[in-house]
Amino acid sequence: MTGPAATRARASTRARLDRVAASKPLVFALCLLPLAWLAWDMLHGQLGTDPVAQLEHRSGDWTLRFLLATLAITPLRRLTGWAWLLRYRRMLGLFAFFHASVHFALYLVVDLGGFWSQVLGEIVKKPYITVGFLAWLLMLPLALTSTRAMMRRLGGHWQRLHRLVYVAGACGVLHYLWLVKSGNTIAVREPLVYLAILVLLLALRVPGWLARARAKRAGPPVPQAPR
Repeated sequence: MTGPAATRARASTRARLDRVAASKPLVFALCLLPLAWLAWDMLHGQLGTDPVAQLEHRSGDWTLRFLLATLAITPLRRLTGWAWLLRYRRMLGLFAFFHASVHFALYLVVDLGGFWSQVLGEIVKKPYITVGFLAWLLMLPLALTSTRAMMRRLGGHWQRLHRLVYVAGACGVLHYLWLVKSGNTIAVREPLVYLAILVLLLALRVPGWLARARAKRAGPPVPQAPR
């Protein structure tokens, strides 16, 4: 595309990017609402008879919600053609890690009294803590390497590293399912809903994975001899 049409296309793209950049503070503020809501309920005694359990439950819930929202960006972009969605993915992923860190900190400080020496024993004894801790560990390098500078430094390894988000999502859902199974009174329906959403988001990626695998096996196109 050349001439006036190309100029209009570039101007339209710049305008869309400017709108996305302008909306980022609003999206950031919306992402802070769960934390503000939690703080409000805590200050006003709205967390029920077991406030610690409520704090842990709600921070864990929002970890999964932000993680699934992050995983939903790519399928939504492919289905709608809205490439601007990709500009929110990093923010959503960092909020997922933030809530996961709050969830883990509550468990460490409140449940274990801040004693790191007990963490290893809990991880070994309780499978739901094992996979929950693994989910947080997998998210840690993703958060640390989410900057543009790290993308440039890691090159092609960056994308391979960030595929760990799929494993982290699976571990997070499994953590919730095992928590319910281990005797928690939270209804099993909630983790099953998260599991269904995760399976759907992964299933939507399968055609793309298969296409890339076929292209890789086929190798580069063979140049045709001049006639």
